[in-house]
Amino acid sequence: MATLCARSPDSADAARSPYLAESARAMTRMMLDMDIEPSGDVDADFVAMMVPHHQGAIDMAVAVLRHGRNPQIRRLAQEIIVTQQEEIAAMRLAVRQTLPPSGPSPTQVPSVRCNDSQPSTTMEP
Repeated sequence: MATLCARSPDSADAARSPYLAESARAMTRMMLDMDIEPSGDVDADFVAMMVPHHQGAIDMAVAVLRHGRNPQIRRLAQEIIVTQQEEIAAMRLAVRQTLPPSGPSPTQVPSVRCNDSQPSTTMEP
């Protein structure tokens, strides 16, 4: 984990690609959030580590929706978002945690065209 966290999301590769920078931030946040203080309850500790893991997958999928163009990959990213949100809810309910208020699912985000700093106004499939 130290190696991943030591690597800056602003590395040369990330500077060349907004997608890589966004993914690196998501992975770093995920790894930091997974580093929990054990509670002594294996089930609660499992959920405490898995929720950020699943949220990291959601964040990386959102980055693909924002920056990717391949319709098949974009559809897979949408499915990842939905299934990971469902699994987070199921895990939290299993250890009797209160679910946060629901909001819109980020399965439809405008993509960013190459050399555009603003998202496109039309949705790509």
